[in-house]
Amino acid sequence: MEKSPKIRIVSKLLASGNHQVKFFVEDEVHPRYGYLLVQGDRAVSDVIDEIRERMELMERSNIDLNRFSFKSQWRDDHNFYLYSA
Repeated sequence: MEKSPKIRIVSKLLASGNHQVKFFVEDEVHPRYGYLLVQGDRAVSDVIDEIRERMELMERSNIDLNRFSFKSQWRDDHNFYLYSA
């Protein structure tokens, strides 16, 4: 079983009522950080689960693109940004 990296989050309430969540993925091999726009109030565990799901989807899509597959499920998502640290 693969150990999932630890994710830390910091949330900022926006004037629109949404939350801007800055997250840090503490992985020894590939440390990353990013932002997620969350609508309304949600539990911290739900936000972390959503971050993990989106990162997994992005990684699967990159694998598909590397195999020259045109069935990629990834689409531009302007509510989720991921960067390498």
